[in-house]
Amino acid sequence: MTTGAGTPGAAGAVGGDRWLAAELDRLLRFAEAAADPDGGFGYLDDDGRPVPGRPLELWITCRMTHVFALGHLLGRPGAATLADVGLAGLRGRFHDAEHGGWWAQVDAEGPLTTAKTAYEHAFVVLAASSAAAAGRPGAGELLADAVAVLLDHFWDDDAGMLVEEWDAAWTALDGYRGVNANMHGVEALLAAADVLDDPTLRERAGRILTRVVHDLAPAHDWRIPEHFDATWTPLPDYHHDQPAHPFRPYGATIGHWLEWSRLTLHLRAALGADAPAWMLDHAVGLFDAAVREGWHADGADGFVYTVDWDGRPVVRQRMHWVVAEALAAAAALHEATGEASYAAHEAAWWSYAETHLLDHERGSWHHELDPGNRPSATTWAGKPDVYHAVGATLVPRLPLSPTTSVALRDGLLRG
Repeated sequence: MTTGAGTPGAAGAVGGDRWLAAELDRLLRFAEAAADPDGGFGYLDDDGRPVPGRPLELWITCRMTHVFALGHLLGRPGAATLADVGLAGLRGRFHDAEHGGWWAQVDAEGPLTTAKTAYEHAFVVLAASSAAAAGRPGAGELLADAVAVLLDHFWDDDAGMLVEEWDAAWTALDGYRGVNANMHGVEALLAAADVLDDPTLRERAGRILTRVVHDLAPAHDWRIPEHFDATWTPLPDYHHDQPAHPFRPYGATIGHWLEWSRLTLHLRAALGADAPAWMLDHAVGLFDAAVREGWHADGADGFVYTVDWDGRPVVRQRMHWVVAEALAAAAALHEATGEASYAAHEAAWWSYAETHLLDHERGSWHHELDPGNRPSATTWAGKPDVYHAVGATLVPRLPLSPTTSVALRDGLLRG
């Protein structure tokens, strides 16, 4: 059996295999309350209760469906039923039966917005991939539909990238282009490629990743531009007046450098001997830049959220997902290189997370801390999902390829 990256310390210590397994179980227990009886998952508050009157979000439903499908693959009782709750929402209230695709936000009366965006649709592909790997009823058909929608409407073959946003009928394309949606598109395409055994999906993921990681990142000192116009010209001042935007912040986003680093390593492992030599070097470059400019950047432990184009901190809040992605990237680099420095980073960041982010009283992780590492809510109120944290508990115990759901299906988990 492939063992995956070594985790720091003894198996039962913080960050060790048994500790990670227990933390994963704790996260899934917290998330159970998000299930909506009419299908999908709601937005949880700090105590793990659905926020009254708040609409259901497609990205949350997809992420929760994904993690409960993984829970089922891990043999967790009740996880299959919860994954099916998510699938019911994706086949029902979120689905546009007239034009195809999925609504980004719904309530009891129907959709609250009719724009269809690549970010959310990438997560539909991921959720369906994991559910299909878990053998959930109807997941295979959902996956085929989701992949077709992503490729038919969002894939720009000339650019080798995903476009961002359409209207309900797929007749008007917005001029904004974004890297965040493309990053999650890579994640989704790699997952679907493994579940469907379709190398053409992996090739598309490789085209996106090459443009972002090989071309854009080193050309901008690893500070990946996030926002572009319709000609894929960077928009460096985009959202200068909304620097802490949850999905499209101003400047360069530290956590995304870490995600791109890890995704590069997953594709590199999948390609094997055919992987280009630059992949490892660029994954290291992104990781090193994130540590250099993000960690302890203002004198306190933790990763800042964003930096400007000279590498100076802009938004200094500590987001839980950035630490989760740092942990996963460090584990992936340790697996890829065997270098002890990455295991040391992983151990230090698990200690930080256990001290500051894990909410031992109310459950899950604080989604945001202020620059003094106290719970905050300027961008992220509540604890809407467990996707990033769950990933941080699994990447250290899995090989880099295949992707998570197939690796779990095939019995490749350590510990």
